[in-house]
Amino acid sequence: MGVGTFIHHIGSALLLLATVMLLVVDVTAPVVGSLAIMRVNLGSGVPGSQVTFGTLGWCHRGLRGGDQCSPRHIGYNPAQVMTRIDGTHFTTAAENTTAGLTRAMVLHPMATALCFIAFVLCLATGIVGSLLATFSSLLAFVFTIIAMICDFVSFSIIRHDINSNGRRGSRAEWGPAIWLMVVAAIFTLSASVIVFITCCAGRSKKSRGSRSKEGWNDLAPPPQQHPW
Repeated sequence: MGVGTFIHHIGSALLLLATVMLLVVDVTAPVVGSLAIMRVNLGSGVPGSQVTFGTLGWCHRGLRGGDQCSPRHIGYNPAQVMTRIDGTHFTTAAENTTAGLTRAMVLHPMATALCFIAFVLCLATGIVGSLLATFSSLLAFVFTIIAMICDFVSFSIIRHDINSNGRRGSRAEWGPAIWLMVVAAIFTLSASVIVFITCCAGRSKKSRGSRSKEGWNDLAPPPQQHPW
């Protein structure tokens, strides 16, 4: 196995790791209640122990009757959820902004699908497959970045208001899923660069080999003709 092939496989591995990370983000609350983009540790006077916000909804954990989770769907209102649970006050602008930005979470599964497609294309041989893999991974990177920015903006508003204006001792903090998105974005961008470079290097090597072969054919002596 050549150096170029080895480096190409590194790009493929990065895409696979990014796919797994983005998949974990996709199954945050309410699919897996303990996984969260942002979580709120509730104060002592609030029922339950924690609220976790994820891609498809939220979960109110630690209740006596068991965890209560929202239905799974794109777009929800985290400010309204916290107002109902611990009484934190949010302005109308903050509530509308955060509710609107959660609709961008549809980009999470789209980025996951594109990242997986890029990984599969990386396994295919040929320049065309590598170019398509580069395009898919770049698109996955763009989707991941947009979704991550929307998540940061939306939940930063919620986090700030809970930690600054909360009256019942609740504290909001980032969950592991948001950092998985950061790493996944870095991996997809790195994989895009690696796959594109190895694709160009392979094409250049193939072109040099073709020209070298033609040169040897030109220098080869003509076949001898026998009198018979």
